[in-house]
Amino acid sequence: MSLVNIISAVGNNRGIAPLFVRDCCIEIPTKLGLTYNQNLKDSKQMANNATRERFIDEYGTSAIWMGGPVLLGKFCNWAIKKLGYNSGVNMSLFKERTDQGIKLNIEKFKNKAPEAVKDLEKALANKKKYQNLQAGKFAVTTAIPILLMGFILPKLNFKLTERIKENQEKSKKQLQENISFKGLGSTMANMSNVNKMAVTDGGLTIGRVWTGRNRYEQMELGFKNGMMMFLNFVFPIYLAKGLDKISMKFFNTNVNLDPKLMCNQEFLNSIKDKTIVMPKKREEIIEFLDKNPDSRFSKLCEEYCGVKYLKNRVRDPREFVDTKKILEFRTEIEKFSNQALKSGDINKYAKKAIKIKSANIVANVGISSFLLACALPELIFFLRKKVTGSDAEPGLMDIQG
Repeated sequence: MSLVNIISAVGNNRGIAPLFVRDCCIEIPTKLGLTYNQNLKDSKQMANNATRERFIDEYGTSAIWMGGPVLLGKFCNWAIKKLGYNSGVNMSLFKERTDQGIKLNIEKFKNKAPEAVKDLEKALANKKKYQNLQAGKFAVTTAIPILLMGFILPKLNFKLTERIKENQEKSKKQLQENISFKGLGSTMANMSNVNKMAVTDGGLTIGRVWTGRNRYEQMELGFKNGMMMFLNFVFPIYLAKGLDKISMKFFNTNVNLDPKLMCNQEFLNSIKDKTIVMPKKREEIIEFLDKNPDSRFSKLCEEYCGVKYLKNRVRDPREFVDTKKILEFRTEIEKFSNQALKSGDINKYAKKAIKIKSANIVANVGISSFLLACALPELIFFLRKKVTGSDAEPGLMDIQG
């Protein structure tokens, strides 16, 4: 994977990559260090136990949080297929529109994509059952991770601490540093894995508060998880938009497109030659995609807007097309093209845009990670001291002796 592809993935705030970088590579290691130092103010035993609990909690939760919806989704797709349905039939198609809908697509694609149409007909003929299967898929891909992260993992973690505490009491003369880290509906159905992660995060918060060992731990967990949801799913999106607007103002450079696209020479040549043809209105998008499947714009929509084509380059009738997203994408291409042409040197303009966009992405990850890994924990430590009068983890205060 090239550097531009890596930057592009990390810069996609609706994808998993930035969450992985912030969570596993920056936030958790930093929080482990902060947790140890904060609880060391109480005792070394408290620091070891608190850090071990945080290690299991953070990395165990991240593994379930990021991998759970994906793996469970694949299992559900397999199960739905075994029942004779194709889970790729988008639930949004059941709402008929002027340009797309399940009945409209069946009629429109019955000769162009007969196999895909069979999937549509089967779903339509058994609408209630298919909707129930998709609702069940959503429930499985969110409820099981919530149960594991919010209820089972913390309970097992607490039991491990109790067991270790018992052994510590029996062996008080042993050096504490020998302790090791051992032991462990339509909108819903169409949610991306990242959106499902946000839902499981909400369930995780409820589960953690519910399983808290005392009211102080419950208060702290509720505040911490609520702020983490905001900093993971909401703040980076608005920060990215803000940084891009600042770039336009101070550097007179449009950086709203994906870095991969801005370094695509074929795309830049199409701007220079003015050969890229795009639909002008939202109502024209579906017709354009169907009539011009091999056009530059259609292929860009396929790569960046989720439009799917079959092998014969017929648009997959089972998939819903987000025309609003495509219209916004078209507008950004037009803005970038106009700015690049005005600059007099399209390649030079694109290189400048990529550098600025890359800096914005790094800044976004850095700022978000700092807030998650340093600022939020320090705020929690400050509030903990104010509320409980202690530096120790609230949940460990009752069992440390």
